[in-house]
Amino acid sequence: MAALLSAVLTFLLPLASAERSALVVDVADSPVRLDRATILTAADGPPVLLHAATNLTGDQLEQFTVIAFIFDAEGTLRARQTSPARRTLDTHSTKYSTMVLDGSPIAATDVIVVGVNQAQRVDSATWWRTDLEAAAVAAARPKKQ
Repeated sequence: MAALLSAVLTFLLPLASAERSALVVDVADSPVRLDRATILTAADGPPVLLHAATNLTGDQLEQFTVIAFIFDAEGTLRARQTSPARRTLDTHSTKYSTMVLDGSPIAATDVIVVGVNQAQRVDSATWWRTDLEAAAVAAARPKKQ
């Protein structure tokens, strides 16, 4: 796992002309927590979200999805993009994953908010789901001066 992350970072970091943090939102009962959400922007190509995902449960997760909201500088939602993240997230473990943000152009002043909106336990047909849009809107709202 560490070798894979090292290979991805070795490839991406020299290409990165800009790096910035994404805002992370979640809900109290989320089975997965995102950490270290960083947007890497290459000189040529779309931005890439690099994040760590931690299984907060005592159950192995078969899969989960990450949603990214893109807001302009005034806090208006311009786009959203959902992507499957790493499969099979072991109990209380952390894995790194990436998501290419190629759904729409992203300006340097845009605010990117990410979170986990679905998860499924191994051997279960039931999905945990949440709607993160209201939390994302609140997080992206410009701070009053």
